[in-house]
Amino acid sequence: MILLQTEKIARYFGAEKLFDDVSIEIKDNARIGLVGRNGAGKTTILEILSGQEEADAGNIYKKKELTIGYLDQHTGLDSSLTIWNEMMKIAEPLLNMEKEMRQIENQLSDSTLKKSGPEYEELLKRYDSLQVTFHEKNGYGIESEIRSVLYGFRFYEEDYDTPIKNLSGGQKTRLALAQLLLEKRDLLILDEPTNHLDIDTLFWLETYLQNYPKALLIVSHDRYFLDKVVNEIYEVNRGSVDYFPGNYTNYLQLKSEKIKREWKVFEKQQKKIAKLEDFVDKNIVRASTTKRAQARRKQLEKMDTVSKPQNDEKSAHFQFQVERSSGQVVLQSEDLTIGYDHDALSSDIDLDIRKEEAIAVVGPNGIGKTTLLKTINQLIPALNGAIHYGAKVDLGYYDQEQNLLNKNKTVLDEVWDDHPSLPEQTIRTLLGSFLFSGDSVEKTVASLSGGEKARVALAKLSLEKNNFLLLDEPTNHLDIDSKEVLENALIDYEGTLLFVSHDRYFINRIATKVIELNENGADVYLGDYDYYLQKKEELEALKQLKETQTDNDDTDRSSSSSTTKQSYEKQKEDQKVQRKLERVIQTIENELEEVELKIEMTQKELSAPDIANDFEKLDQLAKENEALLHKQELLLEKWEEKQIALDDLSDD
Repeated sequence: MILLQTEKIARYFGAEKLFDDVSIEIKDNARIGLVGRNGAGKTTILEILSGQEEADAGNIYKKKELTIGYLDQHTGLDSSLTIWNEMMKIAEPLLNMEKEMRQIENQLSDSTLKKSGPEYEELLKRYDSLQVTFHEKNGYGIESEIRSVLYGFRFYEEDYDTPIKNLSGGQKTRLALAQLLLEKRDLLILDEPTNHLDIDTLFWLETYLQNYPKALLIVSHDRYFLDKVVNEIYEVNRGSVDYFPGNYTNYLQLKSEKIKREWKVFEKQQKKIAKLEDFVDKNIVRASTTKRAQARRKQLEKMDTVSKPQNDEKSAHFQFQVERSSGQVVLQSEDLTIGYDHDALSSDIDLDIRKEEAIAVVGPNGIGKTTLLKTINQLIPALNGAIHYGAKVDLGYYDQEQNLLNKNKTVLDEVWDDHPSLPEQTIRTLLGSFLFSGDSVEKTVASLSGGEKARVALAKLSLEKNNFLLLDEPTNHLDIDSKEVLENALIDYEGTLLFVSHDRYFINRIATKVIELNENGADVYLGDYDYYLQKKEELEALKQLKETQTDNDDTDRSSSSSTTKQSYEKQKEDQKVQRKLERVIQTIENELEEVELKIEMTQKELSAPDIANDFEKLDQLAKENEALLHKQELLLEKWEEKQIALDDLSDD
């Protein structure tokens, strides 16, 4: 069933087109990702579909009584209630329904009510209807579901009484998303739902959305998240929207194939145009060929020209170079403790970073990932332990908050002031490769968007030519295209990388090693993010197995002290049977040795050349050999039977 459908919707800003002729179809249980560059119009489309804004042209058709939930990327839950009381508002209709059911139960049990009258039948009908709806809406499990979703977003029972007004912006956003999920609208529209989530919470949200019973439309720069959750992609590109079936990875492949086809069509038409134009130029002035040339000219005029594929798109392009190579050992730490004002976040961190490694640092929010990078970069002191830097190590640092940028400077000055010996044109050319050209280099840093500030910081870093880069969430604020450019630059980088990131797709492309930070140190996983997940699952399974075995052992030990696992008499009897079986097995094995020796001797006699013509002797030996083989078979069967009995006794 189609929930929502757009027909050639458009949005203009004055005479300038943002997009037009956009047709999107959302079916029941759809899993749709909306992708495109920053500024392409993704959020505007979401606002139009959710009813927050009106389209300038086109039509939108919705299913009757369609309910839509919309999460703006800057939304935070605003309430004067506590976390629990706010969430329980979702359950109020169900609680009222349950209250009515209890009232009807009391009425039905009233002895004065006629059991065959119309009032009784009407109450039964109403009760049945309430029961069905109550069950469908998970009335019996709603509180448990609320607790589960809150737990998934890292709100625990001790947090339930916290007033929402006391929460941070990120916590309010997480709570707003939790509330939307619990409301189970027919269509859930999410704009960057993965913001403010750590990797564990992202994993929980992916799993939850995979099982979400309603339709989803999601804008996200998290490509790993899109791969896990969506199975359709709409791309906003150059003022129009294209459809691609499959997840994000499949979309990349289909888009690449589409671009190749478009280039072939474009190049074929360009060759045809050039051929026609050449004919017109050579023949228009000749009397004998002028009519044919005029016909070709008309053909050119009537031709629908194909636009050059992606002709109005620009991508950043840059690289990170090194001035000199470092030693093989880049950095080592011993018993390192990090934190602030004697408040330790993580301790006993032992690092061993080698040349050209690319190491991702992961862990829950608040564990000290950013603090670790700042400590290594000597922006804050270590609380304990030591850090040893290798020979010829040149450190470069990327700050996710861009606090190292001077907000009062222009883009040009911010970069040029750090490298005053370089010509202005060199700086402008560099900034052009980071998509700053013309007057945009005169913008102040304070006026830039998050993505623009990120590109300025990366431009500065690319000029430093360090051989050891510390990167703190380098993909934050970058659109997908810019992320891919950064990834390619880092893949080609010949130095060493230590980076913090929640972008699992980015980690998979870059990391050769993953370090998971925790309160008691750092665990090392020799591989990318998927390998890290696999090993974590294996370790968790082993842990659960060990706990189960420990629980079983504890259960055995907690049995009555007067009753042992086996009584003394039973142990004694088992030992007696065991000794008997062992003696029987030994006897059988001795017999087998004798029989095998006789078989060997008999077979030697059978093969002796001096009796080759003694048929009576041969017949006698053949019968003896057959009898011995039969006896051997019986002894082996008997040995196996006794050995199994002995093994079973040992298992008991």
